[in-house]
Amino acid sequence: MRLGIKEIQEIIPHRHPFLLIDFIDELEPGVRAVGYKSVTFNEPQFNGHFPGQPVMPGVLMIEALAQVGAVAILSLPENKGKTAFFGGINNAKFRQMVLPGDRLKLECEIIKRKGPVGVGKAVATNAEGKVAVSAELTFVVGA
Repeated sequence: MRLGIKEIQEIIPHRHPFLLIDFIDELEPGVRAVGYKSVTFNEPQFNGHFPGQPVMPGVLMIEALAQVGAVAILSLPENKGKTAFFGGINNAKFRQMVLPGDRLKLECEIIKRKGPVGVGKAVATNAEGKVAVSAELTFVVGA
């Protein structure tokens, strides 16, 4: 199931410039999602994040992964119209720099759920399949 920007915005509340995923390529509601982000030089963070040597901030890579996870969990019928908030970030590891021109594959698998709280195993890889970042993301579904 492929979702474009319009369909993503029907599931999660993020909007430009903070919507950090371009499309969802695979979706199993409540189980997993795979999305993509094309990193471009004209994104606002590159004006101040290492001018002359632009690098995508790690926190934005984590946020992009969280948005993919939010699509997975909020696509469940019982979560329609709700918001998934961060509850925690564990075991985050940054392994590759992400630069303008890179395309990130963003994968999040929901590995635990209890009531409104859950955990997603998240991994972002570059076009060569090298892991750029991995983390366990805890979310809380709220109103």
